[in-house]
Amino acid sequence: MKTQPEQKQVSPLRAGLTSSCPRCGEGNLFSGFLQVSPKCNRCGLDFAFADSGDGPAIFIMLIAGFIVVAAALAVEVIYQPPYWVHAALWLPLTGLLSLGLLRPFKATLIALQYRHQAEEGRLAGR
Repeated sequence: MKTQPEQKQVSPLRAGLTSSCPRCGEGNLFSGFLQVSPKCNRCGLDFAFADSGDGPAIFIMLIAGFIVVAAALAVEVIYQPPYWVHAALWLPLTGLLSLGLLRPFKATLIALQYRHQAEEGRLAGR
């Protein structure tokens, strides 16, 4: 009886933070900023299953929104600066947080999809 070699387990968090393949942990997941590659350039895993949808954006809106609003409220209470200072501080921070977190969150959700073999829901008999 022939046994398959045991595949090492890659942490979804590690794969997400490094934007690497969820199976081997070495290949690139993305071919562009957010464009998922067709397959892994190391182990050949087909990334056709990868559909994170709006999940990363929802988490980022919650996290970045909490950070920016808490910081803006703290600055307002402590320093009471004019409104242009708030705009100069919080608009760039919001953009940087959103863009900086988007790729790792998308990669993490794709890695979790792979780990838990999540797929599109289907009705029985169809």
